Amino acid sequence: PIPDSYTINVDGSIYSSNGTYNWLPSGVELNDVKHVVIGNSVTSIGERSFLNCQSLTSIIIPDSVTSIGKWAFRECTSLTSIDIPDSVTSIGESAFYNCKDLTSVTIPDNVTSIGKWAFQNCSKLTSVIIPNKVTSIGLWAFRECTSLKTVTIGNSVNSIGVSAFYYCTSLTSIDIPDSVTSIGKEAFIYCTSLTSVTFDQN
Repeated sequence: PIPDSYTINVDGSIYSSNGTYNWLPSGVELNDVKHVVIGNSVTSIGERSFLNCQSLTSIIIPDSVTSIGKWAFRECTSLTSIDIPDSVTSIGESAFYNCKDLTSVTIPDNVTSIGKWAFQNCSKLTSVIIPNKVTSIGLWAFRECTSLKTVTIGNSVNSIGVSAFYYCTSLTSIDIPDSVTSIGKEAFIYCTSLTSVTFDQN
């Protein structure tokens, strides 16, 4: 039988291109992989690294990793939780797009940017804390996270992108810190449970 857990120790970065995954052992099908442990030599999770790994339920990321590229975990529809280490400073666009079973994610304190579409359609995600070093929330970043009930926005965020929380139908309240100077159009449209919006003094 094919094992469903692999330790990945590639140097530099992990990526995929044209449907070829540089980390996938020969003879193993993408959907056979359920658990992944990334080795300490890896410094970045590159573009499309685990795109469409629809059987992947867990992944361990070491603190050697500093960035998560765009589309890195897009369509990992069985992924239920992920611990992002404190070493990571950026989360690329569509990094966790359509991870429908993702219920929890910890965004580390050193992250400075959350890309557009980063968590769009993570429909089981219930809460998010955006740390204080993040300066912008990308457009559509949490769009259609329909189970999202609580959001804490850090005090360095200066812009909330277009449709950032579009159709977050379970969101009940939001506090906008005084660092925010712009809120994109339709940022909170169709948040049908939203009853309280608080702006700081400035």
